Amino acid sequence: MLDATLKTQLQAYLEKVTQPFEIVASLDDSAKSQELLGLLNDIVGLTDKITLKTDGNDARRPSFSLNRPGADIGLTFAGIPMGHEFTSLVLALLQVGGHPSKLDAETIEQIKAIEGTFEFETYFSLSCQNCPDVVQALNLMAVLNPNIRNVSIDGALFQEEVERRQIMAVPSIYLNGEVFASGRMEVKEILAKIDTQAGSRDAEKMNAKEAFDVLVVGGGPAGAAAAIYAARKGIRTGVAAERFGGQVLDTMAIENFISVKETEGPKLARALEEHVREYEVDIMNLQRASALIPAAEGGLHEVQFENGASLKAKTVIISTGARWREMGVPGEQEYKAKGVCFCPHCDGPLFKGKRVAVIGGGNSGVEAAIDLAGIVGHVTLLEFADTLRADAVLQKKLYSLPNVTVIKSAQTTEVKGDGQKVTGLVYKDRATELVQEVALEGIFVQIGLLPNSDWLKGSVEMNRFGEIEVDARGQTDVPGVFAAGDVTTVPYKQIVIAMGEGSKASLSAFDYLIRHS
Repeated sequence: MLDATLKTQLQAYLEKVTQPFEIVASLDDSAKSQELLGLLNDIVGLTDKITLKTDGNDARRPSFSLNRPGADIGLTFAGIPMGHEFTSLVLALLQVGGHPSKLDAETIEQIKAIEGTFEFETYFSLSCQNCPDVVQALNLMAVLNPNIRNVSIDGALFQEEVERRQIMAVPSIYLNGEVFASGRMEVKEILAKIDTQAGSRDAEKMNAKEAFDVLVVGGGPAGAAAAIYAARKGIRTGVAAERFGGQVLDTMAIENFISVKETEGPKLARALEEHVREYEVDIMNLQRASALIPAAEGGLHEVQFENGASLKAKTVIISTGARWREMGVPGEQEYKAKGVCFCPHCDGPLFKGKRVAVIGGGNSGVEAAIDLAGIVGHVTLLEFADTLRADAVLQKKLYSLPNVTVIKSAQTTEVKGDGQKVTGLVYKDRATELVQEVALEGIFVQIGLLPNSDWLKGSVEMNRFGEIEVDARGQTDVPGVFAAGDVTTVPYKQIVIAMGEGSKASLSAFDYLIRHS
């Protein structure tokens, strides 16, 4: 199952296992069960600390659980965790085997203190770059607290179960049999949902903080760069982010970040955070800003947050980024994660052999259609304009695919469904005014971004698209308030540009402090 190189790497990791444990497999006569058995035999053959039993009685087959004698650990994989989930498997083996996680001590204690019954089921796909974060977070929580159990389920392998629960997006998380969440989540995000007192504790800590010289709101590439440049000046710097990494966390392949030939979004996001933590920066993650109160003459700016906290600062750098633009048509919200999707890499495998649409003819839309064509039965790409905007090389590839239909001058007007899942969409031909309906099971929306600036209305000047107006120095119309990245009017929403703009805004904020201290 594992090649020689992978075995050598895995063996080196397994040397860190300090406590013996066993793998208990539940198998049947299927080819997938034999494939899983091969993987598990490879693993136990690399260390004497792990033993394999094949007498498991789990109803999901193939599956396996990790059990440590004398400990109650509820950690199960239903399927074969390869692809993006191989790292999840390795981490699970290490953590059940006694190797400590890198999670901070305060969060570990918070997990251990949780009481109640928490039976999680996490549906993933092997091509989903967001799924491992959820799987790894819940697995670690299951290792630390016997009240928490997690089964990680390969949705592509357990199709009947996925269809019965109408799961059309991954990662999808169930708690005690009910829908808990959908999309990428980290440990602290999950904790915030099950530990009901976490928000008030965070607010109390934030309210007690002294004023910052520079407060960065947002933790994407622009925010990370701004924080590093500020901290290097030796001034008191804070970062409050809804999720550190921002939109980069949802990006699969990055091939235009200068000096790095290729990387993945989550990997780059982790590198950004690690770099920021090299400096004395106060990072407050999972904090969503709700209002900016500009300073009165000679006073401090105030940023308020949804948990009731507020922070004060001499200067503020807004770098809250952008989010996926939605179609804004009837049925879209009702069927989000029930057929309406935004990540073809994550959710594409759930639509194997089915009919889907891609909305948008730019690079992201055409790339999505090309990727999906290799998985689904048929792709219909709809573009509002009368021409596609994607690069010529992408268009050439798109038109070469036999299971793709391209419809231009198409205005999507409605998402249709049966109450549980998407069944089609309605569009208007802008040239003829004729209304058409397309029967399908999935819709992938790829029509650009919207700035995360709703919380700033009335406090800084914005254009009609909601982008913050900034000058060449990143200064807004409010003295001492700067902005950078995708939330601003700066053209070309690119990671490398956001980093440069964040750095520039930070230098401008420092210059402002020098001149106004």
